[in-house]
Amino acid sequence: MRAAFSGMMLIAALTGLPAVAQDRGDVSGLAADAELVETRNQVPRLKAAAAYEPRDGVVEIELSEYAGYAGLIAANRGLEPGDESVFSRRHGFKLRITISEEESWSSLNAGRMAASATTVDVLAAYGEQFKVQVPALIGFSRGADGIVVLREIAKINDLKGRVVATAQFTEADFFLRYLAQEAGLGVNMLPDLSAAPDPGQINVVYCADAFGAGDLFLRDLKAGRKRLAGCVTWAPKTTEVAEASGGAAHVLVTNRNLLIIADVLVVNAGFAKNHPATVNGLVAGLLEGNAMVRERPEDHLAVVAKAFGWTTDEAREELARVHLANFPENRAFFAGTLESAGSFEYIFETAGYVYGSKLIGALAPAEGFVDPGPLAEIERGGQFRNQKAAITPIKGRGGPAETDPDAERLETVALLSKDIRFQFKPNSSRLEADSEQNRKGLQSIAQLVKISPGSTVLLRGHADGSLAVKARQTQGEAKAREMFLALKSLSRARCAEVKRVLEETFRIDPQRIEAQGVGADEPTGQGPDADRRVEVLWMVLE
Repeated sequence: MRAAFSGMMLIAALTGLPAVAQDRGDVSGLAADAELVETRNQVPRLKAAAAYEPRDGVVEIELSEYAGYAGLIAANRGLEPGDESVFSRRHGFKLRITISEEESWSSLNAGRMAASATTVDVLAAYGEQFKVQVPALIGFSRGADGIVVLREIAKINDLKGRVVATAQFTEADFFLRYLAQEAGLGVNMLPDLSAAPDPGQINVVYCADAFGAGDLFLRDLKAGRKRLAGCVTWAPKTTEVAEASGGAAHVLVTNRNLLIIADVLVVNAGFAKNHPATVNGLVAGLLEGNAMVRERPEDHLAVVAKAFGWTTDEAREELARVHLANFPENRAFFAGTLESAGSFEYIFETAGYVYGSKLIGALAPAEGFVDPGPLAEIERGGQFRNQKAAITPIKGRGGPAETDPDAERLETVALLSKDIRFQFKPNSSRLEADSEQNRKGLQSIAQLVKISPGSTVLLRGHADGSLAVKARQTQGEAKAREMFLALKSLSRARCAEVKRVLEETFRIDPQRIEAQGVGADEPTGQGPDADRRVEVLWMVLE
């Protein structure tokens, strides 16, 4: 569940003192890194499963302070059960919503509430012990999650050998691990800030929550220690830390244009089994509430602001960072396969991969969590038959496919780079058609483009120049220059071939791929094999 933005935390951030010390009325946390918690080597165990039963016709759900849940609050006309809510008028039950910042997965498992909300990656992490059903996509985070880093860090690769802070087994942890994996880097978990970082990986320390990670990074920065290179957290902490740093830190990237953080409704499994009609109504009410906020956001700012203790301006700002899903987007989300970037299965399987079996154990089957019944029932009723899928890429300055008041300020950022070895026919630019290595390399590039619909990739072909260097010594400069030019031409042709296959086989828009032949101009210094590569620069809009 996402953390709240409390006034106490705001004071702590502006003063540079930890939230814990402020709350206690002293500054004892300054030297103790009070936000840090024990690094876990396995996912916490949840309490045994039990079925939730409503009391007096009131269904209880728990949410955190996050604008992505505005549809549920709008449909309920607030937090308390009432006769005028969509759930009461249309579906025959009342809904009580509790706002809490604790990750109450054990309580949900044990039947103390009917439902909650989380991100798909959390399901993959907790696995089969988490006895919940997922009947609906609530929405996508479109910029709420982000990475704040020291000013000198320009892309994810620059975090190699450095230390960042975040909250373990949350969407922030997953976001970092996903980007590290795409950059070809591992994640090394440290017990605390006194431990030596691994120079070849991104090193992580964990805080009790992601807001605490932001506070720890900011305080470390203000103290001039620079033990941390950054933090992974979510809005408004991301912008708060960057602004309070006085220019020493910046937001490296958010998930504004990355379809990787998806919020879903999670329902107690026993409750879903025993009360399918109520779950159908819960999903239908959610989608109606999402439509209400999407179509007339100003009409619902007051009720959302009151529920979260925000001003209407804060509610408006936070709503701009989320995309509330409608019915056709729900259908597409659950129908998508592993090949469909941004789908339930893609995010679930990707989370399992980046966490790894040593940390979370064997990955549970994705389909075991999905309850298709409510969406199927809604489709039969035809309530949302006129809705159209509208989650589309932010395409650039002045012309976003979504309404975006900040579109003119978007910039292209080289988020990360990765090297891929492709196998070509000898002395040729033709790819080996049956190579599994080639297939995986092409697929990885295609997934980058798909997971961030507004992004582009720059393919830079590199070649081994060792023979040209030897030719300079034995045959003179003219021969060496001829060989270097030939290598540049070959590397350009090979990149063009990779681009062609991506366009024809993976249906990637040619305008989103640029090919460049570098030849042997940029040797790695690690030998011929390392020099024969295609460098992929992932350019995202931020």
